[in-house]
Amino acid sequence: MSDKQNLSYQAGQATGQTKICKMYLMNMFKCVNAGEGKWLMDKAKDAAASAQDSMQHAGQQMKQKAQGAADVVKDKTGLNKNT
Repeated sequence: MSDKQNLSYQAGQATGQTKICKMYLMNMFKCVNAGEGKWLMDKAKDAAASAQDSMQHAGQQMKQKAQGAADVVKDKTGLNKNT
């Protein structure tokens, strides 16, 4: 799997988790039973935290890839002062 495909996959995963979080929140408001509402709230919080972690990880990977690409361009053009 290429880096681009991997990042695209991770972004899709985060999007899916965000949709699940939204679904849990919508169901939570429909619940009458307080116990069931708490369970759904816990699941929604877990889904939101997971989506946030996925997005942060994907963002870090994109940042690293962009830095790597910039370094390659600098090396090829002689602009990299570290070498």
